[in-house]
Amino acid sequence: TNIGSILASVNPYKPIPGLYSVDAIDLYRQHRLGELPPHIFATANECYCCLWKRHDSQCVLISGESGAGKTESTKLLLKFLSAMSQTSLGAPVSEKSIHVEEAILES
Repeated sequence: TNIGSILASVNPYKPIPGLYSVDAIDLYRQHRLGELPPHIFATANECYCCLWKRHDSQCVLISGESGAGKTESTKLLLKFLSAMSQTSLGAPVSEKSIHVEEAILES
């Protein structure tokens, strides 16, 4: 659920098909925070938009107990931001190379 710009999420401890797919990235990049159901991509999109429209630095705080999914949440945020930066070059997310994403995630 969202509380303003705060996303409270629960680790389901199992994969949910399609939840973090390229289609989900495309969907959430086209909408503002609050227009679609709460999602980590909505939070990432808000950061991305604020970064470019307001020229403000952005920070995302990911907090939780051990095993809550902090590392996975970080990877998902980076996946979204990587896809957005590649899309800004002019091609759809689905046609872009994932080399940038892999390099970021490996770091």
